[in-house]
Amino acid sequence: MPDSWSQAKRDLVRIGSIVRFDLGGRRLRGWVVAADVEPADGVQLRSLTKVTGLGPAADVIELANWAADRWVGHPSRLLITASPAKAVTRIRTSSASNVSRAVPEQDADIEQVFAESRSVVRLPPRGASLPYALAAARRGNALILVPSAARATWLSRRLADAGVSVASLPGGWARAAGGATVVGGRSAAWAPVVDLAAVVVFDEHDEVYQDERSPTWNARDVAIERARRAGVPCVVVSPAPTLEALSWGTEFVPTRSSERAGWPRVEIIDRRNDDIARTGLFSDAAVRALRDADQAPIVFVLNRKGRARLVACASCGELASCNVCASALVQNDDDHLHCRRCLTDRPVVCGACGSSTFKRIRMGVGRAREELEVLAGRPVAEVTGTGGDDPPSDIDVFVGTEAVLHRIKEARTVVFLDFDQELAGIRYRSAEQAFGLLVRAARLLGGRADGGRLLVQTRKPEHEVLRAAEQNDPSILATEEMGRRSALRLPPFSAMAALSGSVAAEFVARLPEHPDVQVLGPMDERWLVKAPDHSTLSEFLRSVERPSGRMRIEVDPLRV
Repeated sequence: MPDSWSQAKRDLVRIGSIVRFDLGGRRLRGWVVAADVEPADGVQLRSLTKVTGLGPAADVIELANWAADRWVGHPSRLLITASPAKAVTRIRTSSASNVSRAVPEQDADIEQVFAESRSVVRLPPRGASLPYALAAARRGNALILVPSAARATWLSRRLADAGVSVASLPGGWARAAGGATVVGGRSAAWAPVVDLAAVVVFDEHDEVYQDERSPTWNARDVAIERARRAGVPCVVVSPAPTLEALSWGTEFVPTRSSERAGWPRVEIIDRRNDDIARTGLFSDAAVRALRDADQAPIVFVLNRKGRARLVACASCGELASCNVCASALVQNDDDHLHCRRCLTDRPVVCGACGSSTFKRIRMGVGRAREELEVLAGRPVAEVTGTGGDDPPSDIDVFVGTEAVLHRIKEARTVVFLDFDQELAGIRYRSAEQAFGLLVRAARLLGGRADGGRLLVQTRKPEHEVLRAAEQNDPSILATEEMGRRSALRLPPFSAMAALSGSVAAEFVARLPEHPDVQVLGPMDERWLVKAPDHSTLSEFLRSVERPSGRMRIEVDPLRV
């Protein structure tokens, strides 16, 4: 530090402080990550030019180093997330009690959840989450993650009303550093928490917790590791726990009556025998719901993302799916049906009736809106992820991609027009992702007492995703998926990374042979690396020098 700096300025320089310095003709920003370090022989020290303010504490810096190794990236990107958005030069220590004595004690079941160090709580879509947040805050300063800003605002207000000292991230970084329960989204996993007492992750299945930028860290896994290091209980909550969560902790399941009460009525519409030429996108049940005024507002979902060239048997209507991995089959030529997930080929023969004649299925949101307006006799709003305006308030019929489930505030009926597109996706997580869409729709509709209806059109009515939703029992899906993933050595029974970019081929060529690591590809200009665990995967990918050029390493890829 320059001799001219005042003592107050010097006191700001500590572990985690954000500083500026000149190096190689450039003024750079960095973090202080160690103190009292003796320079090596021949190293000339340079003075700092500025201290911007306070940053992540030592424990968060250590966590960033762990995460950089776990997701094969650089810790600086993680330290950016862990730093305040605006410069913080002063922290006021909170003297308020974390929880008012007016807050009632939690029931014995919730206390049992926090008695375990690793707990997975399965709540129905409309299950009460606030009691778990209060139970965490009762223990002291807690870290609570939620998947959306709106939910973070709602939960922060409820906790504050109960007497909890709350810091809402990202804006409340300084308040959190002074001592409070932290509530926020993905980035809050890196927030400063004084004397961490408990960690809760709501909707741990939501993909929003995974950063799409490299390193592709997941806030759930960062929070879990943070709780482990602090020796405090970690509770992950979800209506549809992922296999990663189920293989990590002890599952707590609600009673059958309470779980059913938290779901709307789910109706599976079997379209295998429908005359598609006559009915098109819409089954008779969907049309009846559209024309019933008591069913409005009504939402139709037609997800166009990741569309495959689905084919169905022209005789019995059965959707063509792979016998090995249950993914959708596409017909690339006249002689074979091809699976894009496990690369299996089979003759063009229906597994249900033996017919050799298939037809392709194509759909689109724009055309669906036009047909709905004719059937309904009233305007229909189209809602997609690209539209920035709020849906019109004077319209009670909506159609769109899955974005419509996020942008519509309430509905009486939700209809999935082409759910087979989700069930038969080539991604290995497609079943979990499909069930997640049903959970989102169920939350929009409310519980059984609210009278909402969830209609799902399909040619695969016996699929485990639909059976799990219809019976309001996510364990049906989890059991099937666990067996399938185990047999195919897919996560959580392995660790994977996807490599892409202009120098990915050169990087792959440099990788050594390894008895426990597979390198597959290229597929769609990406290579897939599979290892028995994340430690082996990280060590393998770091064993060679990375070429100069653009390359993306996506650990735990969501779209494979």
